[in-house]
Amino acid sequence: FSTFMLWMLAQLYHALPEVGDLPKPKLAFFFDEAHLLFDDASEALLEQVEQTARLIRSKGVGVYFATQTPADIPASVLAQLGNRFEHALRAFTPQDADNLKKTVRTFPITSFYDVEQTIQQLGIGEALVTVLSPKGVPTPLAATLLVPPDSLMAALDPATFQGRLGSGILQSKYATAVDRQSAHEIIATRLQQAQSAAAAAQAAQAQAAQAQAAEAQVPPGYSPQPGYGMAPGQVGGRPMTPAQMQREIDRQARAQAREIARAQREAEAERKRQARQVAAAARSRERMVETGVRTAGRVLTSRGGQSLMRGVFGVLFGRK
Repeated sequence: FSTFMLWMLAQLYHALPEVGDLPKPKLAFFFDEAHLLFDDASEALLEQVEQTARLIRSKGVGVYFATQTPADIPASVLAQLGNRFEHALRAFTPQDADNLKKTVRTFPITSFYDVEQTIQQLGIGEALVTVLSPKGVPTPLAATLLVPPDSLMAALDPATFQGRLGSGILQSKYATAVDRQSAHEIIATRLQQAQSAAAAAQAAQAQAAQAQAAEAQVPPGYSPQPGYGMAPGQVGGRPMTPAQMQREIDRQARAQAREIARAQREAEAERKRQARQVAAAARSRERMVETGVRTAGRVLTSRGGQSLMRGVFGVLFGRK
């Protein structure tokens, strides 16, 4: 984690523009349980932490370490921290007394407080505070009571809440919810459109087949109105025998059946083609995931991981 922190701060230092000495940082990082960052840390790592903490302030970035005692942070790094807030410490054991003395030695010298006694007497909401003055010099140590801000402890009524919400500076930007269409939704819509088109084509083919089947039941040459066209049972002006009429009806019925079967085969083939496309896309995604996992495993278990670490420290040291 400490290596990642250094890499991230180094990237910010190289990417952000110089802003000088700002009254407040534009971006702040709070590292809780900061002693975990420095356990078993090498001298090179401590030097990079010290250099980064000292230089990144000019980029408008603040770094804050939260820990039990200042002794948990190396002295070289602690010297770069301008703002210090120390809450109460107790000395119930000899080891606690040693840690207390180490903590006292990290604060500016003051003749107004007995720092060792004052730290043990601090109550809830009290802290010893020293910050940088406008000239960049640490201010004298001061025992400070943190006063909570005045606030309404009860919940706001709906009218007041809506009024505060409507008058906020972010209302114009975030009032309208934006629900953009995701890639999954786009693909699902395309598949649904393709399925609807295939179903519509299949229904049209079935309707056409039904119409042709109905027409096949009428013998050739039949006219619904006497006096128009040929007389019933005539082909080319010649009357058809019952056997010829039956053979003609059977022929057209077989042709219609073949057309219906062809339409069904085409619809089934289209459905299988779409299913194969969906299955192929799923297999492609699975192969991509498996390839990424295997590649990550090879990088982490091979010399590539060492090369990556050298590249990180190369960025920190400013070497190519």
